[in-house]
Amino acid sequence: MDTLFSEHERATQLRNAPLAVRMRPTSLDDYVGQEKAVGPGSWLRSAIEHDVMSSVILYGPAGTGKTTLAHIIAAHTRSEFVEVSAVTGTVKDLRREIDEAKRRLMSFDRRTILFIDEIHRFSRSQQDALLHAVENRTVVMIGATTENPYFEVNSALLSRSRVVELEHLRNDDVEKLIRRALQDPRGLAGRFTMDDEVVNAVCMLAAGDARSALTTLELASEIAITRGDGDGGAITLEDVRVANPRRGLSYDKSGDMHYDIISAFIKSMRGSDPDAAVYWLARMIDAGEDPKFIARRILIAASEDIGNADPQAILVAEAAFKSAEVIGYPECRINLAQAAIYNALAPKSNACEAAIDAALADVRSSGQREVPVHLRDRHRPGSDEYGPYLYPHDYPEGWVEQRYLPEGLERGAFWKPAGRGWEEWRVEQSARDRSGRAPKVD
Repeated sequence: MDTLFSEHERATQLRNAPLAVRMRPTSLDDYVGQEKAVGPGSWLRSAIEHDVMSSVILYGPAGTGKTTLAHIIAAHTRSEFVEVSAVTGTVKDLRREIDEAKRRLMSFDRRTILFIDEIHRFSRSQQDALLHAVENRTVVMIGATTENPYFEVNSALLSRSRVVELEHLRNDDVEKLIRRALQDPRGLAGRFTMDDEVVNAVCMLAAGDARSALTTLELASEIAITRGDGDGGAITLEDVRVANPRRGLSYDKSGDMHYDIISAFIKSMRGSDPDAAVYWLARMIDAGEDPKFIARRILIAASEDIGNADPQAILVAEAAFKSAEVIGYPECRINLAQAAIYNALAPKSNACEAAIDAALADVRSSGQREVPVHLRDRHRPGSDEYGPYLYPHDYPEGWVEQRYLPEGLERGAFWKPAGRGWEEWRVEQSARDRSGRAPKVD
């Protein structure tokens, strides 16, 4: 039960809390952004407004309002709000909170919102400990995670919850939060001013992260105070740059952003866009991605997407991989950029990948095909009866017609050239070798 003493404690804590905590919205009307997740007509908003909440997992990048939304749900539904750390919490802690929630429900008919931040960090046994309480609604669980819950959360717990995805805030959403914090009595209370250019700079630095934006604003205001004579004044662009010297683009080396960015990098090289390839490369380098990981993807793409349309691509990629091993950052960024741009500019062919996959499919699905007798090893008794093997170097063109495929397969069964680059030139040369004249061009 709240007392005047506990209320005073909360007020003191809030007064000394970071700006991002002080400015945390307390209602859906004050909640900024996330119209798709919690806007008018959404399932979550309807569930909150009609007080029919079931367990939910909020999935999205840092600073998108997951914790804030959990607090709003608890306040709006008049539920007890209990937070358990997925980093330090144990199964014993969970069971204690569940027992307390059951007592609260039976004695006072008061429900419990059990908020678990970074739920993906819970072990399987910890997640299993929640199942019965979530299923019976002893607690309404709100899990928050920056990782894809379909990979990181037990399927049994997922089936008892609704997944709601939050997205990076738009710049105009972040701007609204900044301007509100400048004027709100809980925030900077009108003591500071910022022109549009400075506000835009904070928005760009935040990269869709509300907490980052408000932290930058708070630090910049403190820097502004050190320049002035009083408690307030104009926050300048230089104050913002000192407060946040580099843009905080999100990147988790083991999470979705990692896979999204490497996917964009590969597809940009495949799509022959050197600018996009270099941009995504820069994002990975800036985040400290392992250069050997990047080089491996370039090396794979050199065969998968270029192949023999430009046989030099794999050599350039291999050299880039070697540089990543031997040189490392920061210098190997140049080698990686050269290889990535080379891949992007090279003619494209996936004929090598398609050929080996088709051949493997035949090997795994057909019966065993015999090696033609004239191709078999000659170091065995009876090999004289195999028939003659025609040695290509004995012929003027270095080529002679003979069967190399087993019976049942014909030339062209697997390898189908893309018609670009060296690969196409070599097809034309082979046709000349075989016919003794230039191939007919339609």
